[in-house]
Amino acid sequence: MEHEKEKQGAVNLPRELAILPLRNTVAYPFMVIPLVVGIKRSVKLVEDALQGDRIIGLVTMKDGNIEEPQPGEIYEVGTLAKIDRVLRAPNENTLQIVVQGLERFRVTQWIGSDPYLRAQVESASDIIEKDVEMDALERSLRELAQEVIHLSPNLPKEAAALLNQVHDPQYLGYLVAGNLRLEVAEGQLVLELDRVKEKFRHLIAYLARERDILSLGKKIKNDAQEEMDKAQRDYYLRQQLKAIRKELGEDEAPESPANEYREKIDKAGLPEEAEKEALRELKRLSTMSPHSAEYPVIQTYLDWLCDLPWNEVSVDETDITGARRVLDDDHYDLEEVKDRIIEYLAVHQLVKERGAGFDAAEGKEGSDGTGVILCFAGPPGVGKTSLGQSIARALGRKFTRMSLGGMRDEAEIRGHRRTYIGAMPGRIIQAIKRAGTRNPVFMLDEVDKIGTDWRGDPSSALLEVLDPAQNHAFRDHYLDLDFDLSDVIFITTANQLETIPGPLRDRMEILHLDGYTEYEKLHIAKRHLVDRQLRANGLRLEEVTFTDEALLKIIQDYTREAGVRNLERQIGGVCRKAVVRIAGREADHITITPEIVRQYLKKEKFDSETSEIIEIPGIATGLAVTAVGGDILFIEATQMRGKGQLTLTGQLGDVMRESAQIAHSFVRSKADRLGIAPELFEQTDVHVHVPAGAIPKDGPSAGVAMVMAMASLFSGRSVRGDVGMTGEVTLRGRVMPVGGVKMKVLAAHRAGLKTVILPKRNERDLEELPDEVRKAMRFVLVERIDEALSVGLEPAEGAGEVQRAAHA
Repeated sequence: MEHEKEKQGAVNLPRELAILPLRNTVAYPFMVIPLVVGIKRSVKLVEDALQGDRIIGLVTMKDGNIEEPQPGEIYEVGTLAKIDRVLRAPNENTLQIVVQGLERFRVTQWIGSDPYLRAQVESASDIIEKDVEMDALERSLRELAQEVIHLSPNLPKEAAALLNQVHDPQYLGYLVAGNLRLEVAEGQLVLELDRVKEKFRHLIAYLARERDILSLGKKIKNDAQEEMDKAQRDYYLRQQLKAIRKELGEDEAPESPANEYREKIDKAGLPEEAEKEALRELKRLSTMSPHSAEYPVIQTYLDWLCDLPWNEVSVDETDITGARRVLDDDHYDLEEVKDRIIEYLAVHQLVKERGAGFDAAEGKEGSDGTGVILCFAGPPGVGKTSLGQSIARALGRKFTRMSLGGMRDEAEIRGHRRTYIGAMPGRIIQAIKRAGTRNPVFMLDEVDKIGTDWRGDPSSALLEVLDPAQNHAFRDHYLDLDFDLSDVIFITTANQLETIPGPLRDRMEILHLDGYTEYEKLHIAKRHLVDRQLRANGLRLEEVTFTDEALLKIIQDYTREAGVRNLERQIGGVCRKAVVRIAGREADHITITPEIVRQYLKKEKFDSETSEIIEIPGIATGLAVTAVGGDILFIEATQMRGKGQLTLTGQLGDVMRESAQIAHSFVRSKADRLGIAPELFEQTDVHVHVPAGAIPKDGPSAGVAMVMAMASLFSGRSVRGDVGMTGEVTLRGRVMPVGGVKMKVLAAHRAGLKTVILPKRNERDLEELPDEVRKAMRFVLVERIDEALSVGLEPAEGAGEVQRAAHA
């Protein structure tokens, strides 16, 4: 120890010092530390130090991931050290050095970082107070350190004897700190504390916690060993008891759980493969100790095998007329969808009746009529899920559903293998078990919202489930047995078909459910929603009466949606207001009128007419399809002095941005025919914006509206405010067909538009519209954009060029 202090005293602390940053290591005085130096500037530092007095400063980095830290990225209290030995690795640009810690120092000012870090430093010698408290702290530290050494299997026991030979408090503290597995921040704190007493208190607290952890770990290990020894002892005694009974000629009493499971297997009526696997697992269970970790795993597996409805089937109703009546009672309109469902049920019934004499293999392959998977596609609130419930009621089958929204793990469909802790079957098998039959109506909701990540692709797992040629032998990973899903009626729902993977979409027959008209919503509210909300809020039918005018006011002024979900919420809100009056004895019967609706629901949320009156050139009303149905979309264009640039805003997708560029190019190319000065384009910048900028928008169907807005802007003629338009425009001015016409027209009708401009090739889509919509609106079918311009632009005095160009 005296030698170490002499060694320290022999070195004077220089005013400027080269700083070597340490990664994930804290250097202490008195410690001998081996280091590997590989960073180019650190190698340069060591080489320069070898040419001088070999004195360097060791300071720990705050973040060990930084390659070459700068001032501010390393601590400012470090250890002065002397390089003892240096060894250069052959064929490598690294140095292996051994340094001796001498004393603490503190950085007062950073000088620079080129070619390596240098700093002005001052001495920071530890403060040692020789008193009774120091003696007590020193003794406690020494005893705790020895206890930790004895409890820790990684520390040599000779280290405890070494502690007894150290009498210098300063050296004792750094010796303990240097040999503990301290975190970098905690080890740096020990170095930065000036008083040795404070260092001792910090180390004592850490050692006490480490001692408790090691003691508890040793106790847990001993308890586990005792449990293992007990399980082995019980096993040997049980084997001896079995041998003694055999020698005495006594029948071995079977284990009670094994008897129970044998009875369950006999009653379950398992298929041959499943029964063979169940008996094999039962044999393993009967020879296994109940204390074994695998015992409950086998029990759970046998429970699943015995509880699944391998042979439980619902008897189908065969009355097609009754099925149609159920669908009509549950749903208003949707005639095409209901007709397809009746066809589905009729084919299912006929194939089942005539399939009794078929060969089994032919029956599997010849059941195309029943094997089809129906997919109800449409905006929220139009009755997709309730249609599945109606099908189950019409057939007399059990109904079960599973939501696929946000599912990202393939094991959710196929289950986990039994080798994993806590393994379970997939949600397909779980739903079949809950249904209690193997032929339920199974609804897979939100099939368009399945995700994909590193855990697999659930949509790929669904390919087998939804394939009639494969699902008679669906194999769940947990069961590892074939389960017949061919009798299950699978129905899927989706809001958008574009996000469904192609192979999965190919498995399904798409049935589109578009939005309702105001007339249809009124009948749905009168037949279903009002009664349901009256019952939900504890009201009798004779206590509250809704007039048709009140329901129409709710539909027109408080909701604007494709479905009826929000309409039902608003009706529920009116019912709750009525409940308050009836419960307060203010009235025995309330008739809901438009005035009472306004009083209960406060100010209107929507205008019954178009939401904006177009008064200035450069604005056109387009039609769009969203995830919640059709909607109107305003295209705004304005011009300013500039150099002919086109600016697009409103979160437009690539296809929609291209439509705007095509519209700009088309109007510019036809400037002469449209009566627009060509030089106007070179002197004017155009800004096109689609409002609701927080909502992403894409698609080519806004092309007609884009051209209309720009033609209006440059010609100075406003677009008619009661005209909506949709269609893709080419550079030649042709108007191409688009999708979602029915939903777009219904949105235009809800918004109060009177005229809709459509592509000529979308004429066949008008057949799907309700009669009241076709009668209330005017449809202009166009093949070229010139025809649309003559209809959409307001006539203006002295501005007949556009109209003449349209007829040129």
